[in-house]
Amino acid sequence: MGFARASVSGLLSCASLLLPCTSTSIIPRHDSLYFRGPLTVESNGIANIHISYNLPLKGELSIHYGACDVSLSHPKESHHHQIGATVVGDHPFAKRHIDWEDNRPERFVWRVPEDARDGGCLFAYSGADLVGRSEALTVARKPSRRGIVLGDIGDAKGPWFDGVEYLSAKEPNETFVAQSKTKSIGILGAGMSGLMSSLLLESVGLNDWKIIEANNRLGGRVHTAYLDNTTGADYQYQEMGPMRFPVSLTLDNATVEINDHKMVFQLADVLNNLNGNSSEYLVNFIQWIQSNSNAPKDKTNATATYSNVTADLAAEDAYEDWLNLTDDKLAAAAKNVFTAHRQAVDSGYLDFSESGYIKYVLGASNNITDEIDTLSDNYDSWYYDSVYFDASSWKTIDQGLNRLPLAFTPLVQNRTMFGTAIQEISYTATTDKVSVGYRADPFQIAPETMDFDYVITAVPFTKVRLWRLPEYSSLLQRAINTLQYETACKVALKYETRFWEHLDKPIFGGCGSTDIPSIGSICYPSYNINGSGPGVLLASYSSGTMCQSTGALTDAEHVGLVQRAMVEIHGSIAEEQFTGSYNRKCWQNDQFQAGDWAAPAAGQQELYLPAYFKTEFKTIFVGEHTTYTHAWIWSALESAVRGTTQLLLDMGLVDEAKEIVDTWMARWIEV
Repeated sequence: MGFARASVSGLLSCASLLLPCTSTSIIPRHDSLYFRGPLTVESNGIANIHISYNLPLKGELSIHYGACDVSLSHPKESHHHQIGATVVGDHPFAKRHIDWEDNRPERFVWRVPEDARDGGCLFAYSGADLVGRSEALTVARKPSRRGIVLGDIGDAKGPWFDGVEYLSAKEPNETFVAQSKTKSIGILGAGMSGLMSSLLLESVGLNDWKIIEANNRLGGRVHTAYLDNTTGADYQYQEMGPMRFPVSLTLDNATVEINDHKMVFQLADVLNNLNGNSSEYLVNFIQWIQSNSNAPKDKTNATATYSNVTADLAAEDAYEDWLNLTDDKLAAAAKNVFTAHRQAVDSGYLDFSESGYIKYVLGASNNITDEIDTLSDNYDSWYYDSVYFDASSWKTIDQGLNRLPLAFTPLVQNRTMFGTAIQEISYTATTDKVSVGYRADPFQIAPETMDFDYVITAVPFTKVRLWRLPEYSSLLQRAINTLQYETACKVALKYETRFWEHLDKPIFGGCGSTDIPSIGSICYPSYNINGSGPGVLLASYSSGTMCQSTGALTDAEHVGLVQRAMVEIHGSIAEEQFTGSYNRKCWQNDQFQAGDWAAPAAGQQELYLPAYFKTEFKTIFVGEHTTYTHAWIWSALESAVRGTTQLLLDMGLVDEAKEIVDTWMARWIEV
């Protein structure tokens, strides 16, 4: 953007500055600096102002906006408003700008007022002396604000992270000077939100970042188990974390695309391009089969008995009427989940779980409530998962979802510190640095530390709540300490062949379920259909209270229980062909996760969401737990887009924030 900075020694690049070619010693005082273009802004928005210095200014520097026809000698107080003021050069107070050459910042932040008009100019003063004036600005009309602003900076009831409000909550001169791109950034966690954050920072020229990861692999909860040390090309794997991506749903014979998860496909395209479509890191999507008519079916609901069938059915119907998940509502959520979130909050869906609504709104008895939906259910009724699981078409990644984090390897392999579990975050006001602490020896008293200018924390709250932390606001600290998580267990079993595809009623992909205790869902691989050689079955996928029991079993006990269930469901062939090879993952017992996905209790989502939209002690929190939807890879990616945008705005890098918003379909973020 604009022109290269002119040297203050020797001759200037005068032609590029539209000035007569002469030495620096005779440059007019009012041309001491140059406003670089293009000079187009939005009223009621935020923008960066770029300047180049023609002379080595020092001391006070202020920038003002006003009518262009003001005389060059006119007092600066007559302008429309002062944008901000600072000190530059070798002035003692200019040392705060140490990251800029000669302590002279070249970028500033302007919160453009609503009444800014076309034809105004920017003016720069050194003390009372005019040292620069811009060409006339173009001021575009910014759309009116959408929704009521919650807190100081965001609207949890709607889709908007409002950058204008975010910066307006700060003192004007606090954000007037943009920071340079040399700031150091620590990214805590190499899950999908941490990896995405690194990619976004790199994409806009912030290169001094480091990922610190407790585990020895990339991906976090994205975890493909390749049994018996096989590779993806052997097709003997199962997904022990996320498995699939909903693409579209069919409503009234019309296909509606689910826009949210397109970010995953966009990311894959970006990574493939960055990696030159190398086969080693290629991310290739294939069809996922979500259902199969021959898969097992749970008969529990068909055999349930109720103490009062009439009361139960009436309460169930009343709850469904309240949610009113019409095709139009599902289609609207598929198109814009953020707007749907606002409507869900306005309708009170996030205030009640199903059992809470039935008991406290409908007035059903404890027994009736518990028969319909256990009294222990306190998850809110936010219905985004209904949209996703109603999908009629799905995708997964060929050779395993691990391929997605693996594709980040060329970017992060020399900038990730593995096997390092963070245990502390602290902030020092005198240095304006954030320190992260870790211990190689758990009995070590004093931690080893690393200092950063900013920290992006992409670690689930199930782990962060164990850390020593700065004195965050009460709301953020409560979110860290109490946000509720779901837990899940999976067991994958390997068989000599894909026998399920050769039964009298063959099963080609799809997930079924059973009423055999603790098994939950059974998912048959959607890859390598009709392939030869061994096959791996996701023989059990359960979540919730049952995992408290199965999670306490030994591997042998749990796998034995699941294998017996497979024999009961499929017959003796499952016994004959079981190889004894398995993979088991109960996420609440995982030392790096301590739980699965965020599952906010009724009220938590609306209450805590604004806390994540504030930067406290130069720390920003990302991850699927900090966004509007949970459990899905796209949720983690979306949080990284918001968190990186938030960081860039905090640094005053408005141009880069807008670039990320425009590139990554984040038009719900207002900048």
